Amino acid sequence: MPPRSTRPATPLDDDDYPAYTMGRAADMLGTTPAFLRSLGEHRLITPLRSEGGHRRYSRYQLRVAARARELVDAGTAVEAACRIIVLEDQLEEAQRINEQLRTQAQ
Repeated sequence: MPPRSTRPATPLDDDDYPAYTMGRAADMLGTTPAFLRSLGEHRLITPLRSEGGHRRYSRYQLRVAARARELVDAGTAVEAACRIIVLEDQLEEAQRINEQLRTQAQ
């Protein structure tokens, strides 16, 4: 998922700031680093890398990963869960655009 376009004044307020290591992210989600790597392999989230090459996750990416975990915990395959999340995101964007167009047409 691409980062969102608006940026807060400080990194601490920025949902896209890569603040969490893989281990910390996995602990917060109650999952394993392997699960997070699999989300990257399926291109759902792409963590930034530290200067040392370590994966770093943002709060936004953790929310996306948490949604994927919900689907996987409900019995959905990881690949299918990633596709569902992408489609949900596309649907939300299409609905937002449709609402803007309706508002402009009035």
